[in-house]
Amino acid sequence: MHKYIYFLVIFLIYQTSSFSKVSDVNKFNEKNLSNYFSAVLSINNNDAKNSLKFLENSKILNDRHEEHFKNYIKSLVANEKVDLAIKKIKYSQNNYSFLEREVILLVDNLINKNLEKSSSNLEKIESLIDPDDRYHIILSKVLKNYLEVFKSNNIKSYKNNNFAELDDISLAFLSCYFDLKNTDKRFEEFIEYDGSSSRYIYFYLDYLIEQNKIKKIDQVLQNINQLNKPLLIAQSVKWIEEKNYNKLNNLFSCKNEKDIIAEFFYLIANLYSSQGLYKESNFYIILAKYLNPNFTLNSTLLIENYMDTKKYKLVKNELSNIEKDNVIYNWFKVKKNASIIQETKNDDSALKFIKKKYGKIQNPSNKILFDMANILRNFQDYEGAIEIYSNLIQYSNYSAEEYADLLYKRGTSYERKKDFLKADEDLIESLKIDPDEPYVLNYLGYSWLERSYKIPEAMDMLKEAYSLRENDPYITDSIGWAYYLIEDFVNAKKYLEKAVKLMPYDPIVNDHYGDVLWRLNKKVQARYFWNGVLKLEDTEEKLKKEIEKKLVFGL
Repeated sequence: MHKYIYFLVIFLIYQTSSFSKVSDVNKFNEKNLSNYFSAVLSINNNDAKNSLKFLENSKILNDRHEEHFKNYIKSLVANEKVDLAIKKIKYSQNNYSFLEREVILLVDNLINKNLEKSSSNLEKIESLIDPDDRYHIILSKVLKNYLEVFKSNNIKSYKNNNFAELDDISLAFLSCYFDLKNTDKRFEEFIEYDGSSSRYIYFYLDYLIEQNKIKKIDQVLQNINQLNKPLLIAQSVKWIEEKNYNKLNNLFSCKNEKDIIAEFFYLIANLYSSQGLYKESNFYIILAKYLNPNFTLNSTLLIENYMDTKKYKLVKNELSNIEKDNVIYNWFKVKKNASIIQETKNDDSALKFIKKKYGKIQNPSNKILFDMANILRNFQDYEGAIEIYSNLIQYSNYSAEEYADLLYKRGTSYERKKDFLKADEDLIESLKIDPDEPYVLNYLGYSWLERSYKIPEAMDMLKEAYSLRENDPYITDSIGWAYYLIEDFVNAKKYLEKAVKLMPYDPIVNDHYGDVLWRLNKKVQARYFWNGVLKLEDTEEKLKKEIEKKLVFGL
């Protein structure tokens, strides 16, 4: 036990230099040390609930150990106790200064409309950021721009940061804030209807409704993908179709400084999430929710983060806040619950659950129909998927891109059930509409090659797909395996080696690379990769059995 306590003390020493300021090491008693160590382990495991529990049990260390206090404040926020975090910071007896503390105080001062104090917090943020951390730089510079503009009440105070789309978004919001004539143009310059900026269609619609620009609203709606629109856009369209403009406007106001900063924090949270930095992402999305509690849809990012970290109880807690009578939100809820069942039980239970819920939806929208068809296809219920795709295809009011995508999805379903004639018809028709779509080229070319059908044309399609998406791991694997199938093992190795680098934990890619190494008489290396596939979490039983045979008998 003494060794254990000694280890924890050493651990605390290396956590922060502030330990040296403590005059009485005995105050770090066994219980406090044990709780703190457990808290740190919980933090590393993305377990916000337990981390806070352990930190509460050792909070006597808050004013004696900077890292403890820092983790305590962050854990309060992670548990959506922002009010308490603010209170603890304000009434603490320490003078610790760290990035999250200043961001939280900036939020509090912004809510209290104290821009001067917010600016003071920002100065401290600028001194605390890591100059090599791009997200820290974005945080400080964009916040500085917003605060300068709000304080001066003049958009000319904005300084371009060369952040490309980030600057465009900021200037669009600020143009709306000041009700400038060029606001329409600001939004139209960066919005992509099928790209990463599609979220901002909502904010443009919100502005157009406020300005009563009905014709512009109709133009925007015509450009929105009916089948693949994100949740926020799907709900916005439904509200507009129902002429329920108040619900749309109540989520956000570009005239409100808090709402604008909340949306910026959402953006920061999204950036962190895209890099798998979930603790950081959750911190900013929770602050975004605190600044603008009306924007309930922001919880969807928190839900996705919890799903990725397998915190299913937290997912369900967030989902429970979704209105039951809201069809669009409720469908999102159904899909997430089905995903949880799939992860915690099995595919059959998940499919049974979602079919039951889907069957209760009266007059499902094309978006829900399309989602359900994709779900059935992913669960290998190809007949069910084809039936829905076929019903959707009969509906004629699609863009060319949407129609081509429907044909692609139905064609792949036919191919999976080995109805190659119908599969080829759909995939070829899809390519007639969009001849440069890399995934259709890749799928059809690969299918033909596996069937030894029109091999030269198949190779041409795969080469074209690769030229359009050179760093896509699936397409890279396809072109590599294509060369393998025509016994050009040298070229096969070149592409499959790249595919392994792009997607190192994919069982099929590693299996393919092992195969080509064997053919090149690199048998030791081949066995190394095959053995590696057996250890991968996502390797299916069928593939494991095939590899076990190869390890014994080779190819």
